[in-house]
Amino acid sequence: MSNTKAIGCAECESATSRMSRRTVLKGMFGLGAGAVVGSGLVNTRIAYAADGTYTGDTLVVVSLRGGMDGMSAIVPAGDANYYTLRPGIGVPAPATIALDSMFGLHPALAALKPMWDAKTFAAVHATGLPSPNRSHFAAQAEIEAADPGTLIRTGWLDRLLGLNTPGGPFGAVQIGSTDMPLSLAGPFPTLGMYSVDSFNLNGTNTDADRVNWTNALDSMYSVADPGTAGATSETLGALAEVAVLRTAGYTPANGAVYPSSDFGNALSDVARLIKAGVGVRVATIDVGNWDMHVGLGSPGSGWMHDNLTDLGAGLAAFAMDLGTALDGVTLLTISEFGRRAQENDSGGLDHGWGNVMLALGGGVKGGQVFGKWPTLADAALTDGDLTVTTDYRDVLADVLSNRCAANVAGLAEVFPGWAPTSVGLTSLKA
Repeated sequence: MSNTKAIGCAECESATSRMSRRTVLKGMFGLGAGAVVGSGLVNTRIAYAADGTYTGDTLVVVSLRGGMDGMSAIVPAGDANYYTLRPGIGVPAPATIALDSMFGLHPALAALKPMWDAKTFAAVHATGLPSPNRSHFAAQAEIEAADPGTLIRTGWLDRLLGLNTPGGPFGAVQIGSTDMPLSLAGPFPTLGMYSVDSFNLNGTNTDADRVNWTNALDSMYSVADPGTAGATSETLGALAEVAVLRTAGYTPANGAVYPSSDFGNALSDVARLIKAGVGVRVATIDVGNWDMHVGLGSPGSGWMHDNLTDLGAGLAAFAMDLGTALDGVTLLTISEFGRRAQENDSGGLDHGWGNVMLALGGGVKGGQVFGKWPTLADAALTDGDLTVTTDYRDVLADVLSNRCAANVAGLAEVFPGWAPTSVGLTSLKA
């Protein structure tokens, strides 16, 4: 007699409900392929290309997971309290790359200075959630939902994408992982892949294999429920597009050299897709390893130095690779929270509140640090943290309204219950 437990009806339905279209597609195409998920009704014979209805920028969101310390990246060198609070790990003013009378760039981010001078790179300091939340998971969920006080269960990027007609399977792409961020949660079709070159049907070693399997799967799933049929169709279309790109190969333009890291590889793939004209409206990249409670390091070496070197080199290569195409791209970095103003006894920093967001793109009013600096005076801190003076949604709304074709009504859908205040970060797209 089998020891397998029999599953009752209600339990069976619960188990079935947990098998989402994403799970089905991952099993069908293999974990290396990624998946398109969504509920749109998609004709299996449509051409998989941009439909031309969206005229805004490609928005690239780089999530720095773990709580990056913004005061190490964009150093408040003109605030004497910074050095009082961080006598061991603070970046000395002479070691920074001066940006203005208050702020300096960490030396590991030197690759970004030419873009600062070219006014395509800027920062917004003392930004973050409207109130402190020092839990990684809760803060990430709050930032990526951006719908406090509502019953909405979608992410802000999904709501943004829903403002316009979907233009193909590459409208929303997560690069470097098939685990989609919560910001993309919702009905809009999304595509996750580890890399362009690894995105393939498992077991298809030749173009003929891929065509045969594509035809078989297309036929098989055309009679499935609309959600699965549409997602399957979009995935197959994406696989066909990527097969062409993979055959063509890729060499970054303008002498750009990406760091040989997961982040560098992901950025290279985003640039590759943008320049291929496959209709990318939103691309997301996750970069972890910023939770530096101990051993943050010195300005010239160590954990923070190495992470910032990778970040700066990757962003600089991305801008160089895109060339004039950067005019139609806006990249933002975001992290769930900043770190404490004062260093701890382990040469690191505990969870805090206020942080910095970096912005890169042709429409960015670069060469400036935006946001009101509250100072690090004891009376200006919030429970020992840098106080947030700019809600992160204001930064996002600035970009969405000026660069991503979101009008006032659209912003109200993306950020329900929130009336944005202008940051001045970007120019209005012509």
